[in-house]
Amino acid sequence: MKIRLTKKSRNKKTGPIPVSTTERKSCPTTCPFKKNGCYADSGPLAIVWDETPTIGKAWNDFCNDIKNLKDGQLWRHNQAGDLPHKRQIIDSAKVEKLVNANKGKNGFTYTHHDLSIKENRHAIKQANKKGFTVNLSANNLKQADEYKSLNIGPVAVVLPIDQMTNTTTPNGNKVIVCPVVTGKAESCATCKLCAIFTRKSIIGFPAHGTSKKKAERVALE
Repeated sequence: MKIRLTKKSRNKKTGPIPVSTTERKSCPTTCPFKKNGCYADSGPLAIVWDETPTIGKAWNDFCNDIKNLKDGQLWRHNQAGDLPHKRQIIDSAKVEKLVNANKGKNGFTYTHHDLSIKENRHAIKQANKKGFTVNLSANNLKQADEYKSLNIGPVAVVLPIDQMTNTTTPNGNKVIVCPVVTGKAESCATCKLCAIFTRKSIIGFPAHGTSKKKAERVALE
């Protein structure tokens, strides 16, 4: 599985931080947005994603690149793609190598892997415990409550397109709409909320991209 690192993103939302892209086959079959509203399926990011299997690096080489980032560097893993896996079970050995490479850095990511699988829960919990932030990507507010109760990592959730104010889940958990989306922060580089693995609040992302209406249908289920 190939992966590439862009050392200085030109995406205004992320800001000029390093971002990685993992090839499409890293995405689990359980992700409801796979070919069904994924924001990365269009625009310049789709081009980057499609090129990754050809010009990307092997996992160990990528981890070496992360290890060589400056101390304290904020970086986003997987602007497209997900954690490596073998038949839908997260490859804990590869994730551990990445976690070790991230020591002294400030990496964060999101995952749609199946959390009913205990091996996946364990891999995510260990990554967060060791300082590499893995956000649990919930499809809707009800699922956000379920993920929050697992207590293995911070939670992010997809919201309806027009949800631009903070809200709460059915169980009363606070949901903060992404400050970059609402204009309260300039970029991920200045916000950094998603990189805080100890945070209590859930971060909400209104459905976006050219297929946002498809994504919204999932959020409203």
